Amino acid sequence: MPKYANKKAVVIGGTIGMGLATVKILLDGGAEVLLTGRNEKNLAAVKSELENNAQVVQSDIASVADIGRLSEIVKEKFGEFDFLFVNAGVSSLEPFEKVTEKEYDRIFNINTKGAFFTVQRLAPLIRNGGSIVFTTVTNGTGNPNLSVYSGSKAALRVFAQVFAAELVSRGIRVNAVAPGFIETPTMGVAGLSEEEMAALMSLGDEITPMKRHGTVEEVARAVLFLAFDATFTTGAELLVDGGLAQIGDSL
Repeated sequence: MPKYANKKAVVIGGTIGMGLATVKILLDGGAEVLLTGRNEKNLAAVKSELENNAQVVQSDIASVADIGRLSEIVKEKFGEFDFLFVNAGVSSLEPFEKVTEKEYDRIFNINTKGAFFTVQRLAPLIRNGGSIVFTTVTNGTGNPNLSVYSGSKAALRVFAQVFAAELVSRGIRVNAVAPGFIETPTMGVAGLSEEEMAALMSLGDEITPMKRHGTVEEVARAVLFLAFDATFTTGAELLVDGGLAQIGDSL
């Protein structure tokens, strides 16, 4: 029997990168998957690539109204489900003194407020004994020019712990995966030029102890370990960063 047969999963931010890699492994393992995204081009591309093997829903995690509609769609399509992956996020490189209120609100609305209300609205549909995984970020050796992004992701780490405490009575485990430098289409920062992308790639290879970027598949396997295999683990954060946070300063 396929590993994820009879499992139902909802992946928030599943059209590209780590989210899409997770979707593909779930589908290959026999799961039913509903994924969300906001960008129409990415949504169209993933529909074509997956050939209608997954439910693809346009939904903006920054909109509480959209989250409410999403909960109704999930209830209609799945009823109850087993696993929620909250992966949508956005960042921008900017010194803290140049951050505007508008940009601050944009990042927190997507990364933090949206994640909170997604869990609030979808948790009632998760089967007892199910699981939730957030995408946070490795603390590494400090993140200059990413103050707002880092703060928004730190909040998710606390959410994972508090939600784990509040949902443990239902047997629902809540954990987080914390990627380091991962090779994705945007490298986690929207709007980078080719030169900036190359510089970020070079930096990641240099400061990561394993001297390379991780792959989206490596992150996806960690996500699914937390989702289905780590049955005695809740409130934890799993680092997938090539040693950056734990041994980076010692090398």
